[in-house]
Amino acid sequence: MTDTTSRSGGSTPAESTGVGSTNLSRPIIVRIATRTSRLALWQAEFTANLLRRLTQICLVEIVPISTVGDRDQESRLSSMGGQGVFTREVQRALLDGRADIAVHSLKDLPTVPTPGLVLGCVPRRGDRFDALVFPKSHPADSLESLSSGAKVATGSPRRQSQLLAVRPDLKLCEVRGNVETRLRKLDDGEFDAMILAEAGLLRLGFGDRINTLLMPPVMLPAVGQAALGIECREDNTQLRHLLSQLTDRQTWWEVLAERACLRTLQAGCHAPVGTFSSFDDDGQQRLDTVVLSHDGTEVLRASVSAPVQTEADAISLGNQTAQALLDQNAARLITPE
Repeated sequence: MTDTTSRSGGSTPAESTGVGSTNLSRPIIVRIATRTSRLALWQAEFTANLLRRLTQICLVEIVPISTVGDRDQESRLSSMGGQGVFTREVQRALLDGRADIAVHSLKDLPTVPTPGLVLGCVPRRGDRFDALVFPKSHPADSLESLSSGAKVATGSPRRQSQLLAVRPDLKLCEVRGNVETRLRKLDDGEFDAMILAEAGLLRLGFGDRINTLLMPPVMLPAVGQAALGIECREDNTQLRHLLSQLTDRQTWWEVLAERACLRTLQAGCHAPVGTFSSFDDDGQQRLDTVVLSHDGTEVLRASVSAPVQTEADAISLGNQTAQALLDQNAARLITPE
């Protein structure tokens, strides 16, 4: 499907082969591959607007892609092939030429690169924490207000493990589906509370449903949470140059460190691993990371700070943090995906 209503540009004929030409005096078409959920489409349109602001001769087409993770709303993600259940088909559209770029939630993108593709840019990330949401009919304002045995919905092992570490008396329930579907199940009384990403709720206009935020050290976000990862083909040098202008440097260093840590741990994006990157006023980047057992009874933490001024510095910080956890025998808590 083509988003013809959102095109911008003049009447000059457009380049039909995407951003492959060196002639920037003529309009260029950028085809954006994306998942079909409302949140994914929001992310694709957000990226399209960034491109339009960068150059007035950019025409944008949205290429919706159905992924196995979207089609199967019942199975546990870990049983569906682990990493890549929300990205493989989208990446395939890039490789076979149906699209020029792919927009992912970076937390879903495996840390091992796909041959022929590169991470072209990472714009400034959004609000990255996890939100605790209660039913409309029984609103509450804290984790402590949940009674023993309360049913809390989340399909994320990272969230489940960290929640059990502080509230082992709660009953954790699997839930799948888009944000709207999950909220409807919550309001219909299937659960006493639910954990959703703060960024997703805000981006879809559900900010009023956030009852409280689960902040570090209680809950560390996922690697790359609230950041977008925009991929393109490795050989499209002109598009890579264009995309590089959209990268937010601090976000880029944050996610480089986080993803390096996850890669060195050999943990998948669905493993019980949380990270939180931050910078102080002196340019020191700190990476806090937690690895847990699935039942939350074992919790290993590491925190490393270092001056970060280059990509290599950020990657080194992630590797050092992972090594600090491996020195605590974290590998026994991680099942590679």
